[in-house]
Amino acid sequence: MVNHFNEFANLCFERFGNRVKYWITFNNPWSVAVEGYETGEHAPGLRLRGTGAYKAAHHIIKAHAKVWHTYDTQWRAKQKGQVGISLSGDWGEPVDISNQKDIEAAERYVQFYLGWFATPVFHGDYPQVMKDFIGRKSVQQGLGTSRLPTFSPQEKSYIKGTCDFLGIGHFTTRYITQKNNPSGRGSSSYFTDRDLAELVDPRWPDPGSEWLYSVPWGFRRLLNFVKTQYGNPAIYVTENGVSEKMLCTELCDDWRIQYFKDYINEMLKDPLTSHMEMVTEIVVPTVCTLSILLSAIFLMFLLRRRN
Repeated sequence: MVNHFNEFANLCFERFGNRVKYWITFNNPWSVAVEGYETGEHAPGLRLRGTGAYKAAHHIIKAHAKVWHTYDTQWRAKQKGQVGISLSGDWGEPVDISNQKDIEAAERYVQFYLGWFATPVFHGDYPQVMKDFIGRKSVQQGLGTSRLPTFSPQEKSYIKGTCDFLGIGHFTTRYITQKNNPSGRGSSSYFTDRDLAELVDPRWPDPGSEWLYSVPWGFRRLLNFVKTQYGNPAIYVTENGVSEKMLCTELCDDWRIQYFKDYINEMLKDPLTSHMEMVTEIVVPTVCTLSILLSAIFLMFLLRRRN
């Protein structure tokens, strides 16, 4: 399939490359892998739990890299274009920002989602947390090797850096907490491998779809994650939007207008604004809590001296 896909892409470069200067090899490969080969919701409708998604993703990543190299060696000098990949990714926020297990679970959520594809493309291999968790669960299930495929040293070198720009498809956010899932062979799946639970805040605006909540601040945090993890690459937001909140007989886009306004504003915020928000959301409550604790200790000290 890697070679077939490369032949298809090469034909596209040959026929359209004089006009098309920005190429996306795959859009939302997470959906292709998970919903095509794990849950079977999408074509080809296979339910190969715990293995199918990882194998499909492995070949998608290798196919992307081969196409990038084909363009780089055969077409770039003549056509002056760029080749990237578009990845979907929700943001994961810890339920309890003071709980290390929740912090690690939220990081794991993003790495199993966006990092699954972005880390090989930018750094040459899967996120370490994926290798650790899937490898450990595979051993517990009595398997001789990890259910997550491996790249050879040559493949790692070949895949690393095959991205002129990164497309991001982002819609929503989840609160994440640690959850220990069973490790039996019959219970293995992409979802249980992550050892986490997804939650939503009932105060978030009601969605038009059951999975899509409007959480604008999660968008900026995802963009900052990409900037920090992958060396500040060029980013194009290739997917973002929201479904209808209600059935209308006439145009009623207020909900969608507000969604876009909020998400675009998060993208446009300068670093100082983001820093001040972090101070407001995290530092101020922490300082207040510490102040209350210190006051209580001081009061206890005074009462003890008086007695």
